[in-house]
Amino acid sequence: MYTSAKPYFYGTGRRKKSVARVRLYPGTGVVTINGRDISDYFGLETMKLIVNQPFGVTDTVGKFDIVANVKGGGFSGQAGAIRHGVARALLSADETYKPLLKKAGFLTRDPRMKERKKYGLKGARRAPQFSKR
Repeated sequence: MYTSAKPYFYGTGRRKKSVARVRLYPGTGVVTINGRDISDYFGLETMKLIVNQPFGVTDTVGKFDIVANVKGGGFSGQAGAIRHGVARALLSADETYKPLLKKAGFLTRDPRMKERKKYGLKGARRAPQFSKR
């Protein structure tokens, strides 16, 4: 496991209710999420692809190891949060990646959130059933 003595690049990512604290260490591309391997943590292959997208854009596949702690939300939100954190950490590693990451949209925090429930309604927008009589 990694100790704090090793130099690393840090990035915080957020998506929906998920918050990811991501550290990038120079390495071979090993991904650890909450102390577990990425294959154990995310069952779906698409989630693994989402996490590794920033490396594909910046041609740094296999150059960094990811150690991420993520809390809140579901798997999709957590994968998006880790991607956001990885993109920010890559930016702190090398400022020249900014145009590539910005163009791909990985530096922008996704603003879509769950809409709140309103009074008089059963959900955010679901109205009670209408009956004429």
